[in-house]
Amino acid sequence: MTSRATGPRAIVAAHGDFAAGLISAVQMITGQGAAFRAVSQVGLDAASLEVVMREAVVSHGATVVFTDLPAGSCTIAARKATRDLPDVAVVTGANLPMLLDFVMKDGAGREGAERAAAKGRDAITVAPAVQA
Repeated sequence: MTSRATGPRAIVAAHGDFAAGLISAVQMITGQGAAFRAVSQVGLDAASLEVVMREAVVSHGATVVFTDLPAGSCTIAARKATRDLPDVAVVTGANLPMLLDFVMKDGAGREGAERAAAKGRDAITVAPAVQA
């Protein structure tokens, strides 16, 4: 499948360098890292993080914000920043399979967010023990 990514369509917001790391992995695997823009909470208080989040969403026309923790500072900021943007979905628990699905299936809007979230959930498993 080919992605039509021409720039950030989604924000990945997380603690530390986690968002940048996920985007780096998407770039290495698909070459489509440009579909995402990283936002980190490092050095930002709650109010500043909300402002940065809002600016990122609006300036890049993002339809989805992926965050790391359901009740973390990035999610709270994303929900506040997008409260008057009903076409922007916030997805928590971001992982690599979720972002790969989003970018490879041209996942825009709530439908793409729902599908990517399902893919992310389905990818979580406990690998069987390796038998010696």
